[in-house]
Amino acid sequence: MSFKTLTAALTLTTALFAAGCATNRAPETRIDYDKSADFSVYRTYGFPKETGTDRGGYSTLTTSYLKSAVATAMEARGYKRSDDRPDLLVNFFSNTRERTENRPGPAFGGYYGYRRGLYSGWPLYDNDRSVTYKVGTLNIDIVDAEKKQLVWEGVAEGRVSDEQMENPKATINAVVAELMRQYPGKPNM
Repeated sequence: MSFKTLTAALTLTTALFAAGCATNRAPETRIDYDKSADFSVYRTYGFPKETGTDRGGYSTLTTSYLKSAVATAMEARGYKRSDDRPDLLVNFFSNTRERTENRPGPAFGGYYGYRRGLYSGWPLYDNDRSVTYKVGTLNIDIVDAEKKQLVWEGVAEGRVSDEQMENPKATINAVVAELMRQYPGKPNM
């Protein structure tokens, strides 16, 4: 095996390993909530007639997966679903978009730029690289239905692998569970 072939194989293996690690990371989450809200007074939850994931006047599969995952999380906390007059309305929005990052080579002070002038690294590290990947964002809003006021918001954002895109229900379940784990409320029984 030639040096060039070995170098290319090692570089490809490293790139695939790094890509695999990146797609298996949990999404970054952040929450915000009304610190003055008394979450113990809420006992029921429901969904608006049209959620942020509905399209063209119909409910999408994403909407049904989100409703199911949210219902599981809310009922585990002791809330009951009410379609008539819920205390809380749960709405959500999701999107997936492509993001491209330009990663400069050592000539521009990239990671291996410390070598500049002393010695050279692997031949394939010398070029600028651009990496394109999918990024998914999920917002969950919990609203005081009577006041029509947002009382809690959870946002998750992260890379989405092809495997996750092919299994959206499992992906949505995991992300919703992580966000709702940070929800501060339980009904006071």
